[in-house]
Amino acid sequence: MIKFITIIFLLFLSATTGACEDSPEIGSDDQNFKVKNVQVTNLKRFGINVWEIEVEGQAGATIPTGVGQLDGAPVMGYVFPTSLKSTDVGFSVAEGILALALTSHPDFDDTPLWDENNDTTYDNDGVIWHAHWVLLVEDERVAGGLAVRQFDTNDAQVNLPPTNPGMPMFMDSPGFQVITEGSFIRVVVPMYRMNNQTDFNYDAVAVYMQVNTSNSDLPMLGVYEVYSVASGDLSLPYSVEIEP
Repeated sequence: MIKFITIIFLLFLSATTGACEDSPEIGSDDQNFKVKNVQVTNLKRFGINVWEIEVEGQAGATIPTGVGQLDGAPVMGYVFPTSLKSTDVGFSVAEGILALALTSHPDFDDTPLWDENNDTTYDNDGVIWHAHWVLLVEDERVAGGLAVRQFDTNDAQVNLPPTNPGMPMFMDSPGFQVITEGSFIRVVVPMYRMNNQTDFNYDAVAVYMQVNTSNSDLPMLGVYEVYSVASGDLSLPYSVEIEP
């Protein structure tokens, strides 16, 4: 596992040195994707973890421009890679880096149980910043070197939480509250929804991802560009701060 994580770190570092031809021009010099600080705070009296990323600009203010279809759809993300296990959030045992991803994508809605814009329609608010648990794995087919782990739908050993969006990937749409305020983007996670874990490490990255449904030589959801990394080297140096 240590070797696997080391390879992932090196891929992320190489990805930050150059832009992907397929990624949007936004982000490369956009202060809204320049991660400044990251913090996860356990509020024991409320039974929650509050995850937050601070950027140089306005968190969540830049959203991708839609392409009008799922194939090739752009996805912007503020992502917390962690040392948590896949089973901590309801996935079956699988290798990869468990991450909490806050995303925006106007071309599709992958949170069918939740109505983030409160208009009583549940399939039209993918552009609203929302949370996913994802399992990231090495994938050299994309410039960012990472993709969300896929699986064969006939594999009976794969388990996902019942809140998953129905895609053949290790992805969940847990419906956690995401809040943008000035330079901060935050997400509130109930402790029981992550196996009551507080002893883990994490980092923060701002990335561009893209959906693929037409080319079997590419992942379904790959990372094409890493705009910034909180630690500078994605070494997951941060630990949870505990408040009574």
